[in-house]
This record gives sequence, C-alpha cells and structure tokens, in this order.
Amino acid sequence: MASLPWLDPEYLWFPPADEALDDPDGLLALGGDLSPERLILAYRSGIFPWYSDDQPILWWSPDPRCVLFPDEIHVSRSLRRTLNQRRFRVTFDRQFGRIIRLCGSTRPEGTWITDEMVAAYTELHRRGVAHSIEVWTPRGELAGGMYGVAIGRCFFGESMFSLQTNASKVLMVHLANQLRLWGYRVMDCQVESSHLLTMGARSIPRTEFLSILSAGVDEVPAQTDWRLRWTWTGTEV
Repeated sequence: MASLPWLDPEYLWFPPADEALDDPDGLLALGGDLSPERLILAYRSGIFPWYSDDQPILWWSPDPRCVLFPDEIHVSRSLRRTLNQRRFRVTFDRQFGRIIRLCGSTRPEGTWITDEMVAAYTELHRRGVAHSIEVWTPRGELAGGMYGVAIGRCFFGESMFSLQTNASKVLMVHLANQLRLWGYRVMDCQVESSHLLTMGARSIPRTEFLSILSAGVDEVPAQTDWRLRWTWTGTEV
C-alpha cells in the first residue's frame, strides 16, 4: 500500500479527495477522530469513514461515486403495486439509536458500525445533522430502516437494513420523493450495489460528485426539520 497521511486528532484537516488511492479504490487517509466537526468536514469534502474494530479510522473517497438523483428514482410495476397497497408507513427521526444499531447487527457478514461509530453519529443526530428513516408495518412492527447525514441540499446515505420484503425499496422511494420535494440535489450512495442500481442509482466521476457538493452543501433545503413529515406510503409517492 502506498504511503498515506496519518491525521492528527488535534488538527482538523483532510488531504484533497483526488489524492485518494486507486487500489484500494478511494482510500485517502488514516487516523484522526470521529468528532462532529471532522465528520462534517469529511462529508462536505466528499469523504467518509469506513473501517473495522481492528483497524485505525480509514477515510475514503472512491472514484467513481455511486449517487441517486432524487428525480431519477426507479419504481418498478411490482413495487408500485406494493406502494399502492399501503403495506408500510415511513417516518423520519423517530428511533435513530435503534436504527443505527440494527444497521450493524442485521448484517451476517459483519459490520463497520462499531460502538465508536454509533456514538459519533448519535451526536450528529443530536445536532440535527444525522437522520434516521424508519419503515413500519400496520401493526407497528419495524420493517426496515436507514441512517445518513444531511448537509445543505445533499444527503449522504450511510447504511440500510430490511426485515421484510420490499421494505428497503419502499424506504428508498419515499426518501427520494421527500428529498426531491425538499429541493435536495443528490443522495450519496458511496459505492455501487445491484439493489441501488435497480432503484435508479448510477455512478458518476468523483470530480462531478465534488462539483455537486461544492454547490449544494451550503444551500438551505426547503425542509430542515425532518420530524415534521411522516405518512403512509401510497399512490402519492
């Protein structure tokens, strides 16, 4: 591995995202901390943390970058039937702590969502920067969820889980619809997955992603209090 900069926890700084390695794709720096100020600077700069318990903090900015533009969400015929059946209810910021922990514990392959990460993003949530999206059944059972970070008119999806068929797809459609209504430019999905691609996500060059961020992170969205919106998903989505 090429030499990478070690970040000093006392010094709030990142190298430019375009200095990230090609192999492994996007690895930019090591060390530092997960303070709210550093995390916010990272997201504003197109960088995110991703590491395991036995590693130092690793900071990434892959190229290309997987994103979903809210007005490009794809709703298949079968998914539209599910939406019309109103089988799920979607809420925002109701159970952030539960959602972030389930994002980690529901992955059979293991997780990067360590206790340190949970504490860091919970503090971001307390400051109104990190948000959760919850999907519920009519009986009030949790069916799926996601957490992420909102800065300006950019939303950075971090992790998602599904406990029932189609719950994560309903979540994505509803979230994209709300982001569009609130004037968000983009939802960052970080890296490609088949699930995201079928929902309308696509990969763009890192330079294009950074250009979107430079324009969007200082803009004010139409909605800043996520808790104001919750509804049964249906034909209105």
